[in-house]
Amino acid sequence: MGDLIRIILLVIIPPVGVLFTVGLGLQFFLNVLLTVFGYVPGLIHAVWVVTRRGY
Repeated sequence: MGDLIRIILLVIIPPVGVLFTVGLGLQFFLNVLLTVFGYVPGLIHAVWVVTRRGY
């Protein structure tokens, strides 16, 4: 059930999905910056981070 919530948060607010996956670090802040520039770049980066972590 936790994975489903993470995926839903990833789609709605990409930085939150990254935060729950990798914690507070470079990838999180990069995702926040990308999401500020546009939702789609932040979403693409979030999907990449989550899938790269073996999720």
